[in-house]
Amino acid sequence: MNLKSDLSKILIIDFGSQFTQLIARRVRELGVYSEIINHKKINLKLDKEQINGIILSGGPLNVYQSKKVKFNKEIFKWNKPILGICFGHQVISKELGGKVKQAKNREFGLAKLKRLNKSELTNNFFNKSGINNVWMSHADEVTKLAKGFKVVAKTNTSKFSIIENRTKNFYGIQFHPEVSHTEKGKIIIKNFIFSICKMKRNWTSKNQKQLLNQELKKKIGKSKVICALSGGVDSSVVTKLIHNAIGKQLICIFVNTGLLRKNEELQVVKTFKKKFKINLIYVDAKKLFLNKLKNIKDPEKKRKIIGNLFIKIFEKYANKIKNVKFLAQGTLYPDLIESKSVTGSQTSKIKSHHNVGGLPKKMKLKLVEPLRLLFKDEVRKLGLELKLSKDIVLRHPFPGPGLAIRIPGEITENKINILKDADSIFINSLREHKLYDKIWQAYAALLPVKTVGVMGDNRTYEYMCLLRAITSEDGMTADFFSFSKDFMQLVSNKIVNNIKGINRVVYDVTSKPPSTIELE
Repeated sequence: MNLKSDLSKILIIDFGSQFTQLIARRVRELGVYSEIINHKKINLKLDKEQINGIILSGGPLNVYQSKKVKFNKEIFKWNKPILGICFGHQVISKELGGKVKQAKNREFGLAKLKRLNKSELTNNFFNKSGINNVWMSHADEVTKLAKGFKVVAKTNTSKFSIIENRTKNFYGIQFHPEVSHTEKGKIIIKNFIFSICKMKRNWTSKNQKQLLNQELKKKIGKSKVICALSGGVDSSVVTKLIHNAIGKQLICIFVNTGLLRKNEELQVVKTFKKKFKINLIYVDAKKLFLNKLKNIKDPEKKRKIIGNLFIKIFEKYANKIKNVKFLAQGTLYPDLIESKSVTGSQTSKIKSHHNVGGLPKKMKLKLVEPLRLLFKDEVRKLGLELKLSKDIVLRHPFPGPGLAIRIPGEITENKINILKDADSIFINSLREHKLYDKIWQAYAALLPVKTVGVMGDNRTYEYMCLLRAITSEDGMTADFFSFSKDFMQLVSNKIVNNIKGINRVVYDVTSKPPSTIELE
């Protein structure tokens, strides 16, 4: 049984929209399997029996740029319901005989949509007055409907904002229902999937676990698998998933760089070696990494040193294990989409591991990537299904180079220890005040600045600690979290009073853009 091929699905044809992955996630959130394919690849032989419906994404192109837009019109003959979103809406109109032109008035941002006719697609979408606020992002518009279509809704500047051909089950919408800015946008997707495509729910963490377990057993057989375990969400879920399937045939290598969160190495050993009885090789390489980073201030040099040294250590221990056939990686669906392998390549791109600068291809091992069809939120749910603790599964993202990029400037053992303690106080305070799960990522950083302070009757000259906490959906854009004054004062006092080496705490109130989430 194959996770990908044995499920009926909604096929999403991607025209390069920044929101395509979000469409796929919205479908899956409703309990239905979705799969993305590049618009240039739809001439491939697809198993039409397993496609219950098709969604055409938005995109940056113009439909009248025929050389750039490759679209196989045969899909209109497949007798499958089709929903076109933004650019996809324009593709449907143009290819079926309508007209699309550059709009006299572009629409970007919120627009007021008015219902003109009832449609199965818009059941429970409009308010009692037949109005809804939707998110537009287009400079072209449909100016003439294709034969058999009628208008369902319009805005002041876009008279064909929702169209339908009920006979053929073809629908086009000019706005983006997948983004949170569109009120009740998920209802449009829900109506299309269940009312129009007649899909049944087939995508849960429980059936993912069962299907993946069977797939892993079949693929690996009696062979050995090695995995670079970092303690992060992806590698933890991969490790537990594969261990459930093949047991002692899995050998994990955990390299302690000394740049992890406070006591993280103890948690990894306790969870995977002692609790789950997983075959784990623990490598204490703290001194090696610290020596290599001595006097290095440039952030890119730090990253390269850490990545290269990790590979060297991993290879050293991996080569001691005989008869290994597979290398397990925590590659996710977005990684495949971004490397374009999901849209046609036979082999997936080797992912830059959580603490690795890209594991070496020369190892000549076959890849095992059980999470390759999952999004991050689905990986977290699967982790809980696998009985991993919430502390591991729901933890905030952590950078590959670890604390090295949260200590701008020179790295020393003393700085690392100071930062570990400060970060621990901040994160534990978030948990105690029930704020941790409201925040996408939070951390403490140690700035390369010393300031004067006064403690009792004594003058101090110590480091400045920066705190950062952001809210985000995917890390592409982010805003700072607004703490209460009482909470900030509490954390600041805890850090200054308990950590020798810090006498000042500041909070970063910059969004992304213009800044990045990490400092380096």
